[in-house]
Amino acid sequence: MNRRLALQQLNKAYQQDALETSLYGASPVGLIVILYEGAITALQRAQGEIAQNNYVEKGRLIGKGLDIINGLDTVLDLEKGGEVTGNLRDLYLYMKHRLGVANIKNDATILQEVIQLLTELLSSWKQLDKMQGSAQRIGQV
Repeated sequence: MNRRLALQQLNKAYQQDALETSLYGASPVGLIVILYEGAITALQRAQGEIAQNNYVEKGRLIGKGLDIINGLDTVLDLEKGGEVTGNLRDLYLYMKHRLGVANIKNDATILQEVIQLLTELLSSWKQLDKMQGSAQRIGQV
């Protein structure tokens, strides 16, 4: 086995261990943050694949982003969440539609639109996660 391949395998194993560690230690809101970050990363990489005319990998990465958004959509509780949750569902549906169009048209600009929406939502989820973490620390004192 050559040295480069060995380093790639070690890096992949390290990244997998780091991901598992963050998943096990994450709060429910923290898990949502991780999912948003994963969707954003996949879509950013898809933009790069469009620039490289690598449409197979672009499709796989957009599919990964879609899978994450579908998962986030599936766990929404419309009864408990009310109007906010309904609005979030509508936004997820819009993003899924736009990703389908981006995939068909190989349009990095549409991907950027969805990345921007996810980034704005991510900011709110991070703030909520931070507030919940602070509240838990205060409760432990």
